[in-house]
Amino acid sequence: MVCYFAYGSNMQSATLRGRRGIHFHHAQPARVHGWRLVLDKPGIIPTSGSFANIIEEPDAVVWGVLYRIDEVDIEHIDLTEGVLIGNYERIEVPVWPDGSDAPLTAFTLTSGRREPGSRPTTRYLDLLIAGSEEHGLPAHWVAYLRTIPAQPETPEALQARAFIDEALRRR
Repeated sequence: MVCYFAYGSNMQSATLRGRRGIHFHHAQPARVHGWRLVLDKPGIIPTSGSFANIIEEPDAVVWGVLYRIDEVDIEHIDLTEGVLIGNYERIEVPVWPDGSDAPLTAFTLTSGRREPGSRPTTRYLDLLIAGSEEHGLPAHWVAYLRTIPAQPETPEALQARAFIDEALRRR
């Protein structure tokens, strides 16, 4: 079993289980120090919005969900998040589970691909908020997410997402 720290749409159980096909053993709120959340990463396929990413910043903290998953599932996350083609890079980070003074080592994803000024869609940002609320992340974090500017999803993006979801679904 491995630990995986999700800070984007994978925080929402329905996304991780449904879109990614990952069945986790345990989930809990957690934070990573020295990293900052940004929502300016372009997608693999150009659509109408940007995606979550973390970048190193010494005084920052990112809240997310620490999942315990099977080794084969981290490989499937790599596949569905585009790690194998450079969309993200899988790294190890120290993660502090909520209420713990000792960090655990977990895998997470980061990317050097950024488009400053781009915005996520309201649909995508709603997934981050829903996942944060579902797992009991701090109210100040949820409030912060609600301040991030977002844009409506285009019909083309909606059509592309349905195709991508079907292609990524585990059989």
